[in-house]
Amino acid sequence: MEKIILSLSSINVPPLLILGLKFVFFVLGVVLLAMIAFIVLRTNWLRYRYLEDIVGFFSYRPMGMGKLIKQWNKIIERLESGSEDEYKVAILEAEEMLDNILKRLNYPGDTLKERLDKLSPVTISDKRGVEVACETRNKIVYDPNYRLSLDEAKETLDYFGQALKDLQVF
Repeated sequence: MEKIILSLSSINVPPLLILGLKFVFFVLGVVLLAMIAFIVLRTNWLRYRYLEDIVGFFSYRPMGMGKLIKQWNKIIERLESGSEDEYKVAILEAEEMLDNILKRLNYPGDTLKERLDKLSPVTISDKRGVEVACETRNKIVYDPNYRLSLDEAKETLDYFGQALKDLQVF
């Protein structure tokens, strides 16, 4: 029995074909690398993987707090408009913001009222005030003829703001 030994040097491949294959694989590699870079930059993976720890270390705050502060400032700016509709929207947004933060903090319950019931008086200093603010919010939502004054809107937002401060949002 004869052994047949094949070597690459014995295969006669035209150099133009090898050059073409090199070019195709080079282009394919560049395209795949660009896709990886695009996906990594478009998602928040890098931010959550590395940046969150660095930002938290140097600022002594969790990442995303700046966004919450900007959101709260926009809510407060609505009071400066002089429009009752803007006051109402500000209260709705503040209530939603508090609810979202309590969800993030994993307080159990399906509604804000249920989550507030689970809170201890130590967590939020004026729990009754937040309940009054939620009642004002419900009046806004369920009574289309409800009239809201600037003073009542400020008081309601103060209750929500104090709750957010107690939760150390800002």
